[in-house]
Amino acid sequence: MDASENKRSIAVVTGASGGFGKEFVRLLLEEYTVDEIWAVARNKEKLQKLSDEFGSRICVIPMDLTHPVERRAFAEKLEQEKVKIQFLVNNAGYAKFCAYDELGVEESLNMLELNCNAVVAMGLFCIPYMEQGSHIVNIASLAAFLPLPYLNLYSASKAFVRNYSRALNVELKQRGITVTAVCPGWMHTALFERADIGADHTIHIFRGMADPGKMAEQAFRDVKKKKDCSIPGSYAKMCYVAAKILPQKWMMKLWMIQQKMTK
Repeated sequence: MDASENKRSIAVVTGASGGFGKEFVRLLLEEYTVDEIWAVARNKEKLQKLSDEFGSRICVIPMDLTHPVERRAFAEKLEQEKVKIQFLVNNAGYAKFCAYDELGVEESLNMLELNCNAVVAMGLFCIPYMEQGSHIVNIASLAAFLPLPYLNLYSASKAFVRNYSRALNVELKQRGITVTAVCPGWMHTALFERADIGADHTIHIFRGMADPGKMAEQAFRDVKKKKDCSIPGSYAKMCYVAAKILPQKWMMKLWMIQQKMTK
């Protein structure tokens, strides 16, 4: 008997307590036969509500992914459990709408810790437990395709996620593991609650706002097709094409005009 037959099949979703992450939990439960979904987020109460809504297959794992010690505890849990990981969805991340000097050094580095380092760490922890046909889904952003003033760290971090994911996809191809960078535009999620800090220079115009459920469904179709990059939504696709054609200097100027930040 194959030893893998004795292992529980699981999916791991970070930032699972709401928004885009919650939609991926829903889709995984609907479309894949996994024994458990390990739902990771900071807020234990929200995770419990997720479990109450979706049932006993949800395994609640409250943890702060910016803390290396807590990430290591997750790795130790994997070592102790007999599991095979069918899906890893790295959705946890956040933004701040402000100028470079309106955010402290600690908070700036914390954003990079979650948006970049946690993505890498979770992938490296999970890959040894993946088999042929497994998927890594790293949530990047439409912001990954160009530098965005007053959203500079966020757009830079998502460019990292996109490039890292596409390169990792090539490296893991021989193992039959697919990596997809998902690059949606603005969505109705809790990102805005944390991003708006009342700064003098803030983002306040959000073109192409979309429903996270519909965007997750489009992204999930691309994941199943084993695409290395998914750009869900017609508005996001249009912006992506513009970013490919126009110089970045022009795109940044258009961004500033859109946000009404030009003098």
